[in-house]
Amino acid sequence: MISIQTEDFDLGREQAELRIAAGDAGAIVTFTGLVREVYDQTASEGGSESKNESVVALTLEHYPGMTEKCLQDIADQANARWRLLATRIIHRVGRLQAQDQIVLVATASAHRQDAFDAAQFIMDYLKSNAPFWKKQETPNGSEWVDSRQSDDDAIARWQKSC
Repeated sequence: MISIQTEDFDLGREQAELRIAAGDAGAIVTFTGLVREVYDQTASEGGSESKNESVVALTLEHYPGMTEKCLQDIADQANARWRLLATRIIHRVGRLQAQDQIVLVATASAHRQDAFDAAQFIMDYLKSNAPFWKKQETPNGSEWVDSRQSDDDAIARWQKSC
């Protein structure tokens, strides 16, 4: 199931619902992403010197309809690669404060490795290919967040393993 929403989510409730949906699961993997309090700008861009900035808020924008279709496609790809019993993706949009929950990826399978691999695959593709635009606010102003080389590297790893 896919949700794009402004409201926060309850991790415990989501895991309990996934457990019911999965039936006879042997493994459930959850990943919860948070808005960072400090953004290491230079390291994220592949530089050697670090420029840390405090994050006041992060605003996420998306195209309704297009974004849900993309997230469903990512989930479908994961289900085609691994034996999953259930999948849950929640991505929040709107203005979020530092340490707010931003994303949930949960996978259930009979065996742990399928659940781990699928969750990482989904998260890597969400980070790189999902149509979300992020504007970060710091005490010095705000700016749109660019993609990172490490995100592209993560996608390349999955493409090599096909």
